[in-house]
Amino acid sequence: MRRRRGTLTPRPALPFTLALTLTFTLALTAACSGDDQDRTTLRVLAGPDLAVLEPLLDELRSETGVELDMDYRADADTGEALAATGKSGGGHELAWLSTDRSFRLSHKDTARGMLRTPTMLSPVVIGLRPDVARELRTDSKADRLSWADIADGAATGTVRFGMADPRQTGTGLAALVGVATAAAGTGGALREDDVSCDRLRGFRSGQRLTAASTRDLLDDFVDHPGTANALISYESDLLALNSGGRLTEKEKLEIVRPEDGTVLADFPLLLLDPDRRAAYDKVVEWLRRDSVQQKIMRTALRRPVNASVAREGQLRAPLGNALYFPDRQAVLKRLLDDYGDPRRRIGDQVIFLLDFSGSMRGARMAELRAAFADLSGADSSATGGFARFYQGERLTVVRFGGRVLEERTVTVRGQRDLTTLADVVARGGYGDATAVWTALDHGYRTASAAVADEPERAVSIVLMTDGENNAGLAYEEFVRRYEARPAETRTAVHTYPVHFGEADAGALRRAAAKTGGHMVDARDSSLSEAFKEIRGCR
Repeated sequence: MRRRRGTLTPRPALPFTLALTLTFTLALTAACSGDDQDRTTLRVLAGPDLAVLEPLLDELRSETGVELDMDYRADADTGEALAATGKSGGGHELAWLSTDRSFRLSHKDTARGMLRTPTMLSPVVIGLRPDVARELRTDSKADRLSWADIADGAATGTVRFGMADPRQTGTGLAALVGVATAAAGTGGALREDDVSCDRLRGFRSGQRLTAASTRDLLDDFVDHPGTANALISYESDLLALNSGGRLTEKEKLEIVRPEDGTVLADFPLLLLDPDRRAAYDKVVEWLRRDSVQQKIMRTALRRPVNASVAREGQLRAPLGNALYFPDRQAVLKRLLDDYGDPRRRIGDQVIFLLDFSGSMRGARMAELRAAFADLSGADSSATGGFARFYQGERLTVVRFGGRVLEERTVTVRGQRDLTTLADVVARGGYGDATAVWTALDHGYRTASAAVADEPERAVSIVLMTDGENNAGLAYEEFVRRYEARPAETRTAVHTYPVHFGEADAGALRRAAAKTGGHMVDARDSSLSEAFKEIRGCR
């Protein structure tokens, strides 16, 4: 408060002790006023996962003179804010995110040269109810579970998981990278071709809870007990959930760190305004002190970035491999497109048109039946689980010879439904001719009805034949009927022929091109592999 100028009325002298106290108070006030003048405030664009560090920010301010004014945004919003405002950050001088990988891929020019410093580590892992973990280990006959085991369990309905929306969060996207890498089986960084035939839809069929942020996901998991028996999120989130008193002892999750690797978040601090470099350096130096890294580990349950800091408690568990994060934006787009909307609970429909003409007797029919057995779960390989029929998927099997012999449709809810289909394929009843285009016309009639009844359900047709058309409709008549069908059917439903035996490859290729699909040549691989490729790529 500014004192007004003028003549002051003399006052009696103060006692010595009171005068000393007043002098000390004035000196302390002046010192504090000087501290306020020297203090630097930095506006920080922050991901929601950083809020747990609020208790440490007061210590940062008192020890460095730098105050962080945190502006918390959802993961997707932080990336868009950085991209929209360029390196200026739109009034933000720093950004502190759980991960900036997607931002750096999608906005390379903005990210180029931006100073970044990792501040802590946490992998994306899976929390499983103990009984589910035991069941998966029994099925896989392995002590350590993999992303392939989780995806296979999701496809069969054993694993009902909660996961934040991969279109909006780093945790959800990291999980897709883990699943897709396991499905590819290459062990390397994902390429577009690796993802195109992936079975992410089967994995998605197990998702029961989704949210725009990790915090909302954890709340939903606690508030809706029984909806999900697994959570996919940062290791730190799951450890905090187990220790936070929100779950009973029986409800606590077993933390599974997949043996095939994890995607690791390093919570980078980014410098947006180069003029604030000195203050940024102070913050970085403080955050990376061993003593502070210890506090972060104990407060936020995240692994220290300094190798000199010993990990404590469950953080001593080894992580194994660090998975390669895709280095191309097109790969991430393919991942998200293939996975689709996690809130979409309806499964796809596949119509199988299977040639049961006399030429299929013997080895060819044995291979066909083996292919269906693999899709029903007999293929126990790491990649086989990604191609299997999954919960909620609608499957139609049409046996044909010179005409349609039998048609059966099931929606997969359990093994009984798969057994029903296997019985249809296992039965005899061969035809004496091969009416390829009559069968395909029948398939489109079935598909048209499905599209009209449930337009939100994706429908595709798989045509398998070992011979040339010698009965029923000619190709030209099929085309005429196809072009007369509703536009919704022609736009949405594609045909994927399987070239098998002596079938006319040219005619099958023309049919695929006409309907927007593509042909797969089963002579280059097994029929089982051909079916897997088609079901993953449709």
